[in-house]
Amino acid sequence: MASTLKNLSDYKKTTLKLNNPKIVILVSEWNDQITDVLAQGAIQLLEEHQLTTKNYQVHYVPGTFELSTAASLFIKKQNPDAVICLGCVIQGETRHFDFICNASANAIAQLGTKTATPVIFGVLTTDNLEQALDRAGGKHGNKGTEAAITALKMISLANILNRT
Repeated sequence: MASTLKNLSDYKKTTLKLNNPKIVILVSEWNDQITDVLAQGAIQLLEEHQLTTKNYQVHYVPGTFELSTAASLFIKKQNPDAVICLGCVIQGETRHFDFICNASANAIAQLGTKTATPVIFGVLTTDNLEQALDRAGGKHGNKGTEAAITALKMISLANILNRT
């Protein structure tokens, strides 16, 4: 749970070792009222770090479940430095929520581990629309911003490790 003690939207500004990174941002079309705001937060953060559309590309997938497959395709075809997966799953009346959240989180985590490419989990898994709005530019910040700074920090770490 986000709190005043830990909100990465107010991340610690550090020197990042970036070397003209290539980043893919994947955005779920499902719950686009939320995911579009997450994408805007991610893009804004990248641009604040002097990255341009030469450094990042944005692509849309039908839903959160498809994020890991799309990420895998981009990693195989374009070898990006990081992939940011943005989605939003809101609890409904059935267990579908649980299956999508678990499958997506596990697939994204496994893909990152398997490929050694940072694949960032920027997926909201909320009980209701209000909670999603709170995390898409609301009182808990913008989790798209958090996903983007996480990607930059992981790219920086990889660059530091590659120099040693």
